[in-house]
Amino acid sequence: MPPPVLIDAIDRVREQDARFRREAYLFLFASLGHAVDRMPAARRDDMERRHLTGAEVLAAMVDLARREFGPLAATVFREWGVTEGRHVGEMVFQLVDAEQLAARPEDRLEDFLGGPDLLDALAGSVSARRPAGH
Repeated sequence: MPPPVLIDAIDRVREQDARFRREAYLFLFASLGHAVDRMPAARRDDMERRHLTGAEVLAAMVDLARREFGPLAATVFREWGVTEGRHVGEMVFQLVDAEQLAARPEDRLEDFLGGPDLLDALAGSVSARRPAGH
């Protein structure tokens, strides 16, 4: 279970913007861990190179959701209010503002746009994009 500080921060974020369910934010954190676990050891052990791109966060979320929820993944995300990559980016930057995640100056909301449709990827009809060289 996440530390209470995280839950409190999520609840504060949701007081300002209740579009996304608490579970979506918690799943985002689980997905970040999933992404790091999938990294080659050399990258995982290097704090500078361990930083995730928006595309990597989305790919990890889709992969973990498919594993955890199977064919219901898209339905679960709809229930959570998360229906497009932009929503994931908005959640990330809300948590950056709440000091629960860190961002680099070059990180942008646009990093979460331009890939395949999130719900299609969750349904398994398209693959989540995985950046080359990562």
